[in-house]
Amino acid sequence: MEVGLGRKVATKVPGRVPQRRRRSSGSLLFEKEILPWLFLLPVVGLNVLVMLGPSGGSLYYAFTDWRGLGHANWIGLDNFLKIFRDQFVSIAFRNNLKWMALALFIPPALAVVVAALLAEVARGQRLLRAVFFLPLVVSTAVGARAWQGIYHPLFGLVAWLAQHGVKFLDIRLLGNSDLALYLVFLASLWKSWGFPMVLFLAAMQQVPADQYEAAIMDGANRFQQLQHITIPSIRPTLILILVFTLIGSMLVFDFIFIMTRGGPSNSTEVLAYRMYLYAFDRFQAGYAAAIGVMLTFWSGIVTLGFLLLRRVGWEV
Repeated sequence: MEVGLGRKVATKVPGRVPQRRRRSSGSLLFEKEILPWLFLLPVVGLNVLVMLGPSGGSLYYAFTDWRGLGHANWIGLDNFLKIFRDQFVSIAFRNNLKWMALALFIPPALAVVVAALLAEVARGQRLLRAVFFLPLVVSTAVGARAWQGIYHPLFGLVAWLAQHGVKFLDIRLLGNSDLALYLVFLASLWKSWGFPMVLFLAAMQQVPADQYEAAIMDGANRFQQLQHITIPSIRPTLILILVFTLIGSMLVFDFIFIMTRGGPSNSTEVLAYRMYLYAFDRFQAGYAAAIGVMLTFWSGIVTLGFLLLRRVGWEV
């Protein structure tokens, strides 16, 4: 077909589709199966180097009498047997269990209640969510020091309240062996409950509104809606938070280290802090590594239990 000054324009023939060059099965296999792994290889290699290297070293030194420097002598299971005879490890383990009992109930319950209340807020929800989440991004050292100042018996908020009529606060709170662990947990609670609250709120927003409408028509109050609709709907998120709590309760260290250093009289000492003392204060690095291996073993048991529950069909 000629157009203008003798130029020809190709016309498309109806029904004819331009043929594409077919790629070989080997090329498709490379692009779909091998090429993605090549892109991931640097990141995977870095993770293997950073994680497996120290993990393998800790596992090896757990069977030695290494002091942190010099030669390490192989002593077999002696370090692990010593753990079960160590009264300080027993005290630390009991404190971890107390911390775990508190952490399994108070932060999730507080997060669920606040998330349920926030879900009803139409205006300003993002601002409130940011306010509650803000402590999580504050440095642990800053937060722990701030709470240490609040508990100060002379210059803190507690001292001010004691001077203005609240006489039962006129004590050294962090110096009381019966209260210190719970007060440190309260300080950590300020920082720890905001993250599960955000997760619960996101899960609640996925619950169909017609379920609540039907419950209201049946006469269900707010508590009954929370009990029979909200909590069953967010159960997978709730179980995941509880798994993280079971693992994290055995690894707590930072607030203890900054606020009490395990005192008074070992009343706030936990396994991670006891491990730190053995490694860097008493130069029993091999024994500390054995305690670390036991903590890793605990984390593996919790994770394996979670995976087994999912495998057998539990909605977790």
